[in-house]
Amino acid sequence: MADRVKAKRPYHSPRRREQAAATRRDILEAAQRLFERDGYPATTMAAIADEARVALKTVYLAFETKSGVLRALWNLRLRDDRDQLPVSEQRRYREVLEEPDPERQLRLNARNSCEGKLRVAALAEVIRSSATLDPDIGALWERINREYHANQRVIVESLENKGALQRGLTIDRATDILWALNHPDTWQLLVTRRGGTPEQYEQWVGDTSSAQLLSARSAGPRPRRRPTQRES
Repeated sequence: MADRVKAKRPYHSPRRREQAAATRRDILEAAQRLFERDGYPATTMAAIADEARVALKTVYLAFETKSGVLRALWNLRLRDDRDQLPVSEQRRYREVLEEPDPERQLRLNARNSCEGKLRVAALAEVIRSSATLDPDIGALWERINREYHANQRVIVESLENKGALQRGLTIDRATDILWALNHPDTWQLLVTRRGGTPEQYEQWVGDTSSAQLLSARSAGPRPRRRPTQRES
């Protein structure tokens, strides 16, 4: 009987995987610089390859399209450079849901919102401004809005389960309010365009969401705001 041909074992190289991951990261960082500096329409795949100092073919193999680059970059930055872990499973988000005090929940949520915007606000503006120019980016922007809304709804449902929402305030309405306060566009208006500080944004989101959503018995006394240098 002829010797049975041995099947080849798949070759796995940890070093090769590390190199591929490093190249992917270099491409995404280069793309972010270009997207935020030049805008999405003006940035080409060739420009990304040049900025990352890799072959154009490498960029296409890794992401296929320019919209694929932007989508991967958004997922990476939104999830704090852990692109395989959804926001709903992130420790900081779970901390909000597990907090027993309703007002503390909303202030932790404001903290998360501020930290997240520091990572993704400029990128979110790239996506929003390009949504009408590219169907794939339009779909990404719609997905971002849906996911923001869904994540805020889970927090509102947690407040409702504690009996902490204002009387007459529905879950749908409360979710819309919390979503609007934490939306990237709100950061753009208050911080990027009007010059507010991240600390002021966080304080405002915490104060406003507590005032708008919580019943009087659930909202404690508002923390005193530290004066800015201009006010001191």
